[in-house]
Amino acid sequence: MTDLKGKSVLLTAAAQGIGRASALAFAKAGAVVHATDVNETVLKELDGTEGIRIRRLDVLSNADVAAIAQEIGRVDILFNCAGYVHSGSILEMKDEDLEFALDLNVRSMIRTIRAVLPGMLERKDGAIINMASVASSQKGVPNRFAYGVTKAAVIGLTKAVAADYVAQGIRCNAICPGTVESPSLEGRMRAQGDYDKTRAAFITRQPMGRLGTAEEIADLAVYLAGATYTTGQAYNIDGGWSI
Repeated sequence: MTDLKGKSVLLTAAAQGIGRASALAFAKAGAVVHATDVNETVLKELDGTEGIRIRRLDVLSNADVAAIAQEIGRVDILFNCAGYVHSGSILEMKDEDLEFALDLNVRSMIRTIRAVLPGMLERKDGAIINMASVASSQKGVPNRFAYGVTKAAVIGLTKAVAADYVAQGIRCNAICPGTVESPSLEGRMRAQGDYDKTRAAFITRQPMGRLGTAEEIADLAVYLAGATYTTGQAYNIDGGWSI
């Protein structure tokens, strides 16, 4: 098991799903986890968990991101987990949907990286983990235009940051999940009307014959936080979907 004792983690979208599982996994590995989310009500469920400190954070706000970076001080590990999945093709997408996807899926990561990177550079050590997706430059997925475009951008920004700072002790990697059990996925499946049919279709497209779990993605995040000889990589964790 990766030992992160004494490390400080800033984690976005920690209230539920992969973010919540990652907060618990980082804390179990010994880190002090600053678990943030815009949804304070659900985030409070983590309050009192050993190793986890909760705080509301709107990653769409430059001021909010700057404030939390100053408040925390040292950040050894940044896990950018916030994101949103829009459905639809290029012809069905609204311009405002793309703008929102760009702001939440891409610019929010730029905000947080800019806020914590100077401190990492001073210490010549830091791990940045960005949540991308198999639906990106890794694989074309039908009816995920805005999502695929922005998650491809996440892989690009990950490689750019890694290349710029590889000689200064900074590692930056991306996680590219396939379809993962989460409250977000549950909501999207129920919105289709026929839940059972939609769920079966999601499972069928996974060669392993099942959906991933948030805990499996969290395990990869913890590994990458401590993997000192890897940077600039996009890690597919998708049940074989991208084979």
